[in-house]
Amino acid sequence: MDILNPIFTEKTECQDCYKCVRECPVKAIKIENGHAEVIKEQCIYCGHCVEICPSGAKRVRNDLGRVKQLLKLKERVIVSLAPSYISEFNEYSSAQIIYVIKKLGFFGVSETALGAQEVSASSAELVKSNKGRIFISSACPTVVEYLSKYKPLQSYYITNLLSPVLAHCKLLKREYGDDIGVVFIGPCISKKRESDAHQELLDVAITFEDLRAWIAESGIKPNLLPEDINEGFIPEQALEGALYPIDGGMVAGIKANCSVNDACFMVFSGIGNIENALQDIEKMNVPKNIFLELLSCEGGCVNGPKACSKTATAMKRLSVIDNAAYPDKEIPRKPTVDITDKIKSQPIVQKEFDESEMRAILKTIGKYSVKDELNCGGCGYDSCRDFARALLDGKAEHTMCVSYMRKLAQNKANALIKSMPSGVVIVNDSLKIIECNRNFARLFGTEIEMIYDAAPGLEGMPLDRILPFTNLFQHVLETGEDIVNRNVNTKNAVLNASIVTVDKHRIIGGIFQDITEPSVRKQQVVNKTRQVIRKNLQTVQKIAYLLGENAAETEVILNSITDSFFTKPTDDGTDTKND
Repeated sequence: MDILNPIFTEKTECQDCYKCVRECPVKAIKIENGHAEVIKEQCIYCGHCVEICPSGAKRVRNDLGRVKQLLKLKERVIVSLAPSYISEFNEYSSAQIIYVIKKLGFFGVSETALGAQEVSASSAELVKSNKGRIFISSACPTVVEYLSKYKPLQSYYITNLLSPVLAHCKLLKREYGDDIGVVFIGPCISKKRESDAHQELLDVAITFEDLRAWIAESGIKPNLLPEDINEGFIPEQALEGALYPIDGGMVAGIKANCSVNDACFMVFSGIGNIENALQDIEKMNVPKNIFLELLSCEGGCVNGPKACSKTATAMKRLSVIDNAAYPDKEIPRKPTVDITDKIKSQPIVQKEFDESEMRAILKTIGKYSVKDELNCGGCGYDSCRDFARALLDGKAEHTMCVSYMRKLAQNKANALIKSMPSGVVIVNDSLKIIECNRNFARLFGTEIEMIYDAAPGLEGMPLDRILPFTNLFQHVLETGEDIVNRNVNTKNAVLNASIVTVDKHRIIGGIFQDITEPSVRKQQVVNKTRQVIRKNLQTVQKIAYLLGENAAETEVILNSITDSFFTKPTDDGTDTKND
């Protein structure tokens, strides 16, 4: 477990369902020993795997301990509160949430939206000072990770500006000094990655979920807070920057700082939509500037992976819009702090494999031709060939292929059934045969054996056409109670039958042995003799010192009886042991 990574897997909780592989937009998941692990070098920290993991095995690094330690080490620690707080903590007023956070030990609370306003102002300057260019917003750290790692050509268009939270940190340090601590609180997991990479600006990032847990731990009750609390954001309240957590919020801020004629503005949210939007964008003929606001989470930050509120997106948008304060006079505002940054492209080099390698690995999972490639997606990959590449790349295991494992299990079961000396039959809840071996058919006469030769396994044949005692099967099917070692009579023999549940109320199996055959009677004597030896061996040992050689002789005699039954004549007439 790489607990230093913002997202990690609790292996003991992982249920091997491969849902994270299926859902990860960049397939940054590796299966090792049946458990899914996040490949941190390939992860874009969108947090989607955390949201969809059915067993909760995908975890987010808990940094509450680091925050509490920071509060002890630094005299002044300020919270950078994401503007989506208004849709998350609707049980609090703004003054109340500030009051609660300060009660936890913070010096003050400031809105990350102030940093967003700086980003809007700087973005507007870029748009106004250029013509015929494409700009991609740097506001969403997950989008920056995605483009830098997987779309290096398009990453060229990312604006060389800090994200809103890092711009806000710069602003706070200018206002309150470099010795302050800054802690971000919001719905975004990717901010933890930003904090790790920019410790000089952002000390720690925690989630709304963490804050709720901390408030509960402290015993603060929101319904008991006074309504007339006099608290406010420092150094001032944000204005249009408060719209950033909804898609289109950034564009609204930039438009307020420049003319709509300076660029064509577009908004896309969700990694899938972003991928489609950027297809061949470098080939576009751009007569005027194009500015793309790209957000990893569909609908914007209000739907971040660690937003606890399950309110409808429309309601969240409305709460953000209603809460945003607008300036009394026309902007444009000018940047007040230098937030230029250099976005570095760090492309993931995808390994290439030739056709011979692909065909060889496909054969190991039973795919010998294109017809065998089912592309069912059970492994989590879109196609058998994608899965084969993952196998060659060491990111997947053969056992992930459902059709291969099913076929393998079926072949093993068939081989086992056919090799068993007893008659074996498997039936469904309609008492129709799923599978049986030749020894089962042989027990019920030449005619049944001939039918078996024509249709191996007798699949689909009603059991009552062969057996006179299907009532025993019906009893096990209905009650789930197994019948073990029951002797039943047929026309020509007495059978020892065991009828057991394979899948309760759905599939049952029967094992039969003709106990009238000499070899079976012989085996029964041997088994009973062995039972006598096992049960009485301790007693023999205890009284051996009293009876001397007689006790030892008794054991030798019993063993000789067993050995005599375990000999068989060879071709030359001598006897050999039948092990």
